Amino acid sequence: MLKALLLTMLTLALVKSQDTEETITYTQCTDGYEWDPVRQQCKDIDECDIVPDACKGGMKCVNHYGGYLCLPKTAQIIVNNEQPQQETPAAEATSGATTGGVAASSMAASGVLPGGGFVASAAAVAGPEVQTGRNNFVIRRNPADLQRIPSNPAHRIQCAAGYEQSEHNVCQDIDECAAGTHNCRADQVCINLRGSFACQCPPGYQKRGEQCVDIDECTIPPYCHQRCVNTPGSFYCQCSPGFQLAANNYTCVDINECDASNQCAQQCYNILGSFICQCNQGYELSSDRLNCEDIDECRTSSYLCQYQCVNEPGKFSCMCPQGYQVVRSRTCQDINECETTNECREDEICWNYHGGFRCYPRNPCQDPYILTSENRCVCPVSSAMCRDLPQSIVYKYMSIRSDRSVPSDIFQIQATTIYANTINTFRIKSGNENGEFYLRQTSPVSAMLVLVKSLSGPREYIVDLEMLTVNSLGTFRTSSVLRLTIIVGPFAF
Repeated sequence: MLKALLLTMLTLALVKSQDTEETITYTQCTDGYEWDPVRQQCKDIDECDIVPDACKGGMKCVNHYGGYLCLPKTAQIIVNNEQPQQETPAAEATSGATTGGVAASSMAASGVLPGGGFVASAAAVAGPEVQTGRNNFVIRRNPADLQRIPSNPAHRIQCAAGYEQSEHNVCQDIDECAAGTHNCRADQVCINLRGSFACQCPPGYQKRGEQCVDIDECTIPPYCHQRCVNTPGSFYCQCSPGFQLAANNYTCVDINECDASNQCAQQCYNILGSFICQCNQGYELSSDRLNCEDIDECRTSSYLCQYQCVNEPGKFSCMCPQGYQVVRSRTCQDINECETTNECREDEICWNYHGGFRCYPRNPCQDPYILTSENRCVCPVSSAMCRDLPQSIVYKYMSIRSDRSVPSDIFQIQATTIYANTINTFRIKSGNENGEFYLRQTSPVSAMLVLVKSLSGPREYIVDLEMLTVNSLGTFRTSSVLRLTIIVGPFAF
């Protein structure tokens, strides 16, 4: 019956071609085929043999009716042949017109479609050119002519379950997923198959009973480097503070906060997962551990400077009072104004003391005394006024620091002229009304002035130290005075 049906369809096609004055040729083939003069028919061209390096990138070349395919080397080609495939002219003609794929070409060659459907005739699946296998000729037909072929209910075919007849009268797969005719649950995904469909769980879910439940990827490898957060159908990795995800979204790398967002006021040091701030010398970290506060060194110790400590941003400096200068950054030293600048006149001498200077007359002698040498005044014996006065007065000057510790030896007096058979005694004649001093005789011709009370300056003391000289017979008596000017400085340095 199949042969009769094929013959009837071929006859109708010939009659139709005569009615429409179609051109008949014996040497023209469609693309991918060439004319075989021996067999007098179109045969497939094996492009895999004649095209050099037909497939790139490690793909393998598979010849196909009317063309070729580039497939991965691991690909398997499955030919669904329910009947033995025979290489007949009709099969080659049908395959040359069908370009749907290897499986489709093979099935068309055998006249069998998936699911058990059969091709009614060669003309039913042919393209613009249809080559018959028995009469060895090619009928050229415009593509538009196919649409003008009236559909004949007598030529309808029977398709297997999951397939339906196409407009070209072949059985094609029904996409149940697109048509909505599947019975997958709302939490499942419909996967279309040839002739059927399958219900699967979405990625990240697994089937448990009849339901799709979420897979907790955080409990199975690969684990995240630091933290794993499970989400419905997926997961993502998180990093601890101070780290950030690498490009692989798995590994955590340290963030260099000192380069990215330096929050330190002065010095920043990056450590693994964090950072620390440090301050320059003279500063300390504030409570927020980011900013730096100045250290008031003057408040921390009262011994940094000898006189006065001045706090500055990040440091401190020492100051000295007027008349002093800073040495070795912290100590105060007296300035000798008599060696630098002073306002003393020519008839005056400059005397430096701790913290200042004084101008004293070069000739301190008062009548009836006359100047005999520097600072030495002598009363002439010839003058009647000198009878009850000291024979000589010597002027001396000295300076001591304020609050000097006591008792303390501060000045020594000694006779300059020594007479035979004489006795010398020493005493404080004036200037010791409050008992600040004590004169201790150290030898027959010398004595030591002792400070017995602490003195605070600035203050000036004028103390007359007298030496009495008496001969052993008591017939000779004389005295001399050392007028000592003591200047107490304003400070203890």
